[in-house]
Amino acid sequence: MVNVKSVSKIFGKTKVVDDVTVRIQKGKITSFIGPNGAGKSTLLSMITRLITKDEGEIYIDDKDITKTKSNELAKKISILKQSNNINLRLTVRELVSFGRFPYSQGRLTREDWRFVDEAIEYMALGDIQDKFLDQLSGGQRQRAYIAMVIAQDTEYILLDEPLNNLDMQHSVQIMKTLRRLVDELGKTVVIVIHDINFASVYSDYIVALKDGKIIKEGPKDEIINSDVLKDVYGMDIQIENFNCGRICLYFS
Repeated sequence: MVNVKSVSKIFGKTKVVDDVTVRIQKGKITSFIGPNGAGKSTLLSMITRLITKDEGEIYIDDKDITKTKSNELAKKISILKQSNNINLRLTVRELVSFGRFPYSQGRLTREDWRFVDEAIEYMALGDIQDKFLDQLSGGQRQRAYIAMVIAQDTEYILLDEPLNNLDMQHSVQIMKTLRRLVDELGKTVVIVIHDINFASVYSDYIVALKDGKIIKEGPKDEIINSDVLKDVYGMDIQIENFNCGRICLYFS
């Protein structure tokens, strides 16, 4: 379990995350939703220690992250940020192998390469694993980065807007893959996501933020609710029930 207690972050004079307390349960997909500037990405970054918190405490499996060695934390929790700018000409296979660095320190063993191969297979990248990243489409590159995170083999996987700039086909493919990581491999996935319909269909639990604070959290059917979503987004959103779950209609 990830246990966030009264965590805040201030940039300049703005409290971007304001006294947030939340528990992230194991073996589920938890989605952070909310408008731009809600503090979603900042909260995600503080959980992985990419950004230092100004107040509060964060525990992963009852261990204070501030007292955990970086290499040990990297074996427990992984993150994929919005922008992934690697200024090296790498093949897909080379990129995925970076996920093994916490274990290998750059000297990959046969066991490390097994994790790399499994991650490549899991993301269906076998036929392009020897291509360079600059030869790939945006969707293919994103799948390669997610494969790198899978190869890291952490129990907790945090993804910051992984559907950015992807078409519908690749977005659905990635969300289905995240669902499989939870259902088949027992991973715990936390995702910052703007599309509330993807959050509704694929999540187990949703945390809705606005202005740095949690407005509401709970099982997805409690959050995908017209009253809750109006509090979060400031607009009327109609909810319809389909076989795949609750769908939000916000176009009219």
